[in-house]
Amino acid sequence: MATATIGSMLLSSDDPARLAHWYATAFEAKVESTGDGGPGYDVVELDGFYLMFDKRDDVSGPNRDGARSILNVEVDDPRATAARLDSLGAVWISPLEERDGNFLGTATDPDGNWIQIVWLSDAEEIAMGPPASTCSAYVVRDLDEAERFYRDVLGMRVLRYPMGVAGVRGSRRTTVMVYPKDHHRPATFTVLNIVVDDLAQTVDDLVGKGVEILRYDGFEHDERGIVRGGDGESDIAWFTDPSGNILSVLSV
Repeated sequence: MATATIGSMLLSSDDPARLAHWYATAFEAKVESTGDGGPGYDVVELDGFYLMFDKRDDVSGPNRDGARSILNVEVDDPRATAARLDSLGAVWISPLEERDGNFLGTATDPDGNWIQIVWLSDAEEIAMGPPASTCSAYVVRDLDEAERFYRDVLGMRVLRYPMGVAGVRGSRRTTVMVYPKDHHRPATFTVLNIVVDDLAQTVDDLVGKGVEILRYDGFEHDERGIVRGGDGESDIAWFTDPSGNILSVLSV
């Protein structure tokens, strides 16, 4: 069955570069430019969703009807995001507030477009059910032990579903299901690859939390245990979770 995916939004502005950097600062993202020989766009990626910024002759001045279309952005730390918006001079339509464990707030960007920042509680996320998209799953020795590792060491969000499994959030678009099994024997291959922005810093952080970086025969590891891909391939480092499942962190 064919499906449609909303993957991007185009915002036109008198100063698209300024607006793109505003969003990048607000949501701790990066700005990239694309041209392909044409005028191109400034692009800000928010967890797989792309905001594109351009300048058009038929669009000028502020958005005078921001309520007509509101960009909803789920964030990991709503209070920190609200503080960044304050520092950027955002005007609040509805200040950030907690409602039944959830956080909502609506502000404007420099062009008058409305943005709603959202953080949903674990209870709300669990009530929405397990992932509706394709996902993988693997076994762990102990679910409580796994939750502490993935949450406290790897910094991932872990949702405990009523059926006795946990959803480990790699991102809002990627959830891995883990579940306990007696006499668990870990696989001899990598079960989860985690993409990171700064591989060296990530490895240092993991080691600082007591994680041992694995070294395999046949690979050339640097002083941190990272294998450098070269020729456009990913750099990668391996380690295990408390159940012995092999994981990796890599840069692309």
